Amino acid sequence: MPRWRRWERGEDDPAVVIDAPPADDARLRRARAAVLGSLAVSVASAAIWPAIVVQRDEPRPLWQVLGGAGILAVAVTQAAALYACATPGLAARTRRRFVVAFLVAAAASVPLVAPVGRGGEGSWEPWAWLGAAVVGSVPLLVRAAPAAVTAAAATGVSAVLGAATGGSALTAAVITAGIGVSLLAVHGLPVVLWRLVLEARDGREAQARLAITEERLRFASDVHDLLGHHLSVIALKAELAERLATADPERAAREAGEVRELASSALAEMREVVHGYRSVDLAAQLDAVARVLGSSGVRCTVDGDPGPLPGPVATGLAAAVREAGTNVLRHSRARWCRIELVRTGEEVRLTVINDGAGDARPDAHSSGLQGLSERLARSGGRLRTTVADGVFTLDAVLPVREP
Repeated sequence: MPRWRRWERGEDDPAVVIDAPPADDARLRRARAAVLGSLAVSVASAAIWPAIVVQRDEPRPLWQVLGGAGILAVAVTQAAALYACATPGLAARTRRRFVVAFLVAAAASVPLVAPVGRGGEGSWEPWAWLGAAVVGSVPLLVRAAPAAVTAAAATGVSAVLGAATGGSALTAAVITAGIGVSLLAVHGLPVVLWRLVLEARDGREAQARLAITEERLRFASDVHDLLGHHLSVIALKAELAERLATADPERAAREAGEVRELASSALAEMREVVHGYRSVDLAAQLDAVARVLGSSGVRCTVDGDPGPLPGPVATGLAAAVREAGTNVLRHSRARWCRIELVRTGEEVRLTVINDGAGDARPDAHSSGLQGLSERLARSGGRLRTTVADGVFTLDAVLPVREP
C-alpha cells in the first residue's frame, strides 16, 4: 500500500485539499515544505499586527496578557488547521477538530482582545486583524457556503466591536475584509500552485497508465487477428479432413497435414508476437491469405502495388487483410474474392470483395470488424463495409505519413 493518498472532496471534506507527495519524491517533498513555509509566514503576518497593538496601545498589564493569550490561541489554531489541510495523513475527524478549534479560538478571543487599546489616539482595532485571519483562512478550510457565512460574520463582529470600543465600525470592517482578502490571496496562491503540481504528477501517471492500456489493447488486437484467422482456417480444414476420412483418405491426410502446418505456423507467430519480434510483411500476408482461400476452394486474385509503406500503415492493412480473409471463410459461401490495393496521394486503400455473402452475418461473439475499425481510426483511417446482392465489400483507407 502506498504511504500517501489523495483526499477526494466529500461531504465533510474542505473545499481545498492538499495532497502529500510520495515519500521517495524529494522534489515534491521540497515543494510541500515550501507551501507549508508560505502558510506559516502568512499566519505569523496575521498575528503580528494585533500583537503590536497589545504592546503599543494597552497600558494595563492584565489586558496585555489576556490580549496576547487570545492572539496566540488564534495563531496556533489557525496554523494547525492549515497544516491539517496540507497533511492527508491526518484523519478527517482530526482535521475537522482543528478547524473547529480555530473558529472557537477566534470567537473566544473577542472578549480578550477587543478591549485592548480602546480609546487611544490612532488606535488600531486589534480584533479586526484577527477577524481578517478568519476571513483569509476559512475558504481553504470549509466549503464555499459555510466559508462565506463565516467571513461575513467575522466582518460584522469586527464592525460592531469597532463601534463598541470607541473606534470606527467602517474602519474595522475594512480592515477585516480587505486584509482578509489579501491573506486569502497569500494563502491561496501556494495552495493553487501545489494543486497544479499534483495534477501534473497525476496527469503523468495517468498518461503512463493509458500508454500501458493502449499497448495491451494493441497486443490483444494482434492476438485476436492472428488466432482468429489461423483457428478459423484450422477448424475448416479439420472439418474437411473429417468428412474426407472415409471417402478419400489420401486427401484427408493432406488436409490433416495442412492443419498441422497451420497450427505450427500459428504457434511460431504467437511466440513472435509475445516476444515483440513480429515484423509485418504486407506482401507475405496477402500471399498467405490468397493461398489459404485458394486451398479452401475460393478463387482469389490480388491486384495493385502501393510500394513501400510505413510500418504502422502496413500493420493496419495486414490486420485488415487477415480479418477480411477470416470473414470470407467464416461468414460466406464465397466462390471468388478480389483484393485490391491502391495508393492515391497520401492515402492507401485496401478493398476486399467477395460473393456468397447472402444473409450471413458475424455471430454474437464476433467483434473483429469493430475492433479493426477502432484500430484503423486510431491511425487516422476508416473502415466501411457494404453488402449488396450477395456481394460483400470491405473498404479500408489509411493515411500514409512518411517518416
